[in-house]
Parts: sequence; structure tokens; C-alpha cells
Amino acid sequence: MIPDPSSFRNETEVESKLIVHYLLPKLGYPPNTWYQEVAFGNIRLDFMAFTATVMPFTWDSSSPLNLIIEAKSPRENLDRHVPRLRTYLTSLKSPYGILTNGKDFRIYERDGSKIDLCFQCSGSEIDANLEKIKFLVGRKSLKPVPSSRKKSEIQPEKNLTARKNRMKIIAVYHNKGGVGKTTTVVNLAAALQKQGKRILIVDLDSQANTTYATGLAKFLDEKDDDLKNNNILQLIQSREKYPVKAVARPSTYVSQGIDVIPSHIEMMKYESELTRIEPAKTRLLSKLKDVKNDYDIVLIDTPPSLNLYARIALLSAGYLIIPSDLKPFANEGLNNVKDFIADINEAKDMFGMSPLKILGVLPSKISTNARFLQYTYPKRRRMVEQRYGFPLMSAAIYEREDLAKALENTLEYGEEDIPDPLSIFDYKSDSVSAHEFAMLASEVLEKIN
Repeated sequence: MIPDPSSFRNETEVESKLIVHYLLPKLGYPPNTWYQEVAFGNIRLDFMAFTATVMPFTWDSSSPLNLIIEAKSPRENLDRHVPRLRTYLTSLKSPYGILTNGKDFRIYERDGSKIDLCFQCSGSEIDANLEKIKFLVGRKSLKPVPSSRKKSEIQPEKNLTARKNRMKIIAVYHNKGGVGKTTTVVNLAAALQKQGKRILIVDLDSQANTTYATGLAKFLDEKDDDLKNNNILQLIQSREKYPVKAVARPSTYVSQGIDVIPSHIEMMKYESELTRIEPAKTRLLSKLKDVKNDYDIVLIDTPPSLNLYARIALLSAGYLIIPSDLKPFANEGLNNVKDFIADINEAKDMFGMSPLKILGVLPSKISTNARFLQYTYPKRRRMVEQRYGFPLMSAAIYEREDLAKALENTLEYGEEDIPDPLSIFDYKSDSVSAHEFAMLASEVLEKIN
């Protein structure tokens, strides 16, 4: 949901809360397609977004179609700023411009040397009109129309809001521990949710780190453990009982709920028993199909092993992300991962399922040491592709203090501190780490769609 427009106190909050964290993701512009505080001679733009990735940033007559966004203080009358927006659009030949102070939201369309107001609503009505806004200035729909007809005169597809994408299931796996799987799962989930996706997290690691990181383990004494008899273990053990809706719980680590199927340490005791039950290997996938219209993306955290639970995760998934710190042991472990994937794909073929699609090795927990980044890091990136044959993701997650502090956040409860982990977006939304995960989410969405 859009932030309450009445809460915006100044232009900075309009830019941050409305444009950066809500509008641009909703319109389909990942961070590498928009720029803030762009200068062209005497022109100073608040935001310029492009329909294609433009790296490094340049602008000329052959550049992709672009959108100019101007943000003003809630106290400003937008009428005063229309002439300047007209100058911007006509000088830079931009087809559309957005002008907003948070309370009033307008879209202008360039018509030669003048501009026409083609859409207007209050800030509180943006959510209700999002499909119309996306039709006009969304990244995928911003394209030329015949000169004899303005795009604002064309009606968007009537049943656009009724269309549903098929649920995508992504496993996050490496058989080497300590490479940032949990950090990747919880913060990628939060980043995807910020782009309007309905997310379910499944924790299939008996260490239950993701269960903890999503705020479901707030008890201080095991006698208060309310996860023990209603978690992923029961879902896998039972054919008809424990459907997803009965086991999934709303997380507390994000401001808006992401559902989580928790794990539990008792899973260790039942692995050998479940290994002998062949249907147990596909029960998770079978039960996920029952909620295919309730979620857009399912993220599965996995154990750092080649065990049954890792097998269940990869059998259930259609896509795979392999986090790696790119250190020698993690790189050597990629041979095991490759063999495991081949084994999984053989089983998938037996079940009549499509093979895993590898989104890539995600560099994670990467040191920010300048010398390492200059000399060692590029060599290790090349090694992943050349020696081990895995594609490398463009996004990268670096080892930063904010990520650790977000996970270690606590609440005071009398003389005790209760775990209260937060996503990086809820802990420090303007951090470099938050931007890195936003970039990762955009790359993932592009690859799975």
C-alpha cells in the first residue's frame, strides 16, 4: 500500500517514501533504470527513468524513452511548477512527466511544444488508479503510439487487473554453510514485496535460521515454543493434514506481512524415516499448488547439505539461486551443487517436471576491502563461470554492518531482550544494503518473467 500522503512532511519524504520506495518499483523501474538529481546544463531534474537499462548514464536523441518525475513539498501549489515541467519535457523530448507533492498527483503528456494534463488524482487515490498510471507511464507500456493518436486517448485493457501470473518457486541453495542463504532469503523476500509481490517463505533447514530471522521465534524458553507441532515437518509428514494455510504464519520482520512456513530442530530426528517414504519428497510441491493463486513468489531456504530436505526444496522449485561468498571452499562446493542439480533434474524428469532453471550464483557476504575488490574479486567471479560453468548474477550483496544489525535487533521485555529481527528495508531503508537487495529483486523478476 502507498504511504499515507498526509504523513509527508517535506519534499525529501515525498521523494523517498512515494517515489523511490513505492512508485518506481510499482511502475516496473528497477534501480538501474532511474537516476536522481540529473543535470542537463541549466536543467536540474528530480528523477529521470528510462524504459531500458542505461549504464553508464548518457542522454541523446537515440536514448530509450524516458519519464521525468518532479517532486515538490506538500505545501507547494503544483500549478506554479507546470511551466517548468513543460520546459523540461520539450527540451529533452520526454513523452511524459509526473508532477506531485504527495497530496496531488498529475501526469502530463508532451504534444510538440506544449504539454497536456492527461491524468490527475489525489495522493490517497494512487493505489486505486495504479493500473491506469502503469498503462500511461509504466516501464513496459511506455512506448511510441501513432502520431495521430495520443496514448492518453487509448483505453487500457479492461481485464488487466484480473490477470494472474503463475506462482514462481525459487530455492536458495548452496551445500556450503555460512554463505548468506538466510540473509538472502529474508531480504530478497522483503524487496520483492516492495515491488508488489505476494510472498511466501518456506524454511526447510532444521537449524531454523530463517524462522528466527522472520520473527517467528520470539520465545525465551522452550516451554513457550509454539512452533514445535505445526511446522514444515508436519506438512511433509502428512498427506492430507497440515495444508499450507494451516502451517504458514505472518512474519513480523517486515512492516507488511510476508507469510512463513517455519522450520524446527526436530526435523533432524525424522529425516531417515521420511527418506523411506517416497511421496514425502513431493508433498511440499503438491500442497503449494493448492495456494498457487494466493502467492506470486515462494522462496525456499535450504540446509547446507545434500540431504532429504535439500532434495525436497529443489524438487519443489522451478528456479535456483546459489549464494556464494566466492571463497575457495564455497567455489569447490559448486562441483557438489552441479552434481546435485543433475540428480534433481533426473528425478524431475521421472516425475514429468521441467528441469531447474538456474538464475545464477549470487555473490554474497562479499568483503568491501578495496584491495580485495580490485584484485581478488574479479578473478573469483570469472572462476565461477569458467571453471564451474555456472552463470553469475549481476547483483551482489556485500558484507555490511547494517545487515548484521538488522538481524540482531531486539526488544526490551522487562530485564530480558526479546529477538525482534528486521529486514534491511525496515531497519534502514536508505542503506546501501537495501539498494543492493532492490537491485537483486529487479534482476530476479526480470529473469523469472
